[in-house]
Amino acid sequence: MPEPSSNERLRRYWDKHARSYDRQMRFFDRTLFGESRVWVCSQASGDVLEVAIGTGLNLPLYPPGRRLTGIEWSPQMLAVARRRAGRLDLAADLREGDAQALPFPDASFDTVVCTLSLCAIPDDQRAIAEMSRVLRPGGQLLLLDHVPSTTWPVRALQRIIELITVPMGGEHLLRRPLRHVQAAGLEIEQHGRFKLGIVERLTARKPTAGPADR
Repeated sequence: MPEPSSNERLRRYWDKHARSYDRQMRFFDRTLFGESRVWVCSQASGDVLEVAIGTGLNLPLYPPGRRLTGIEWSPQMLAVARRRAGRLDLAADLREGDAQALPFPDASFDTVVCTLSLCAIPDDQRAIAEMSRVLRPGGQLLLLDHVPSTTWPVRALQRIIELITVPMGGEHLLRRPLRHVQAAGLEIEQHGRFKLGIVERLTARKPTAGPADR
């Protein structure tokens, strides 16, 4: 895990971009991600945790009746999410927290959601392990992120862009969350890539019993 000073620098970066984040993401949602947020949120059920909830762009997309908890490590991003929840009259428990050390007991949630955030969490593998930990047996993990393209010219461009985005805001373009989900022992149920393979979304389920119990 990065040193605390590195974490604080990244937190300040996202605090600084909290006001402009929605405007930037509207462009990418329109041109790159399409209906992927809806695809993810519509499948959430029961007690739901959204990790790195950001400014709360997913809040209006969850079906009624879900008990929603969200964590975000940028106070300014979290403030925007809380205002959004208030406008929606949505009772959600939104709190400051670190995806790499989730402040919840084991097996606390039926669904864990993370959209377009694993690219910027310093230790994405640890974050996914934490998501698996707080899932109940049989619970579902729902992920959306940008990943390395399936075409080499685009991958080469992504690698060049990373020379700027990683030092500036810790944002990676070449990570593959799928591998960490599999390493955590979750069972992939749905998986798809589009837009030259740049966009990946998946659903995975936590086994209801360990290998020794089967």
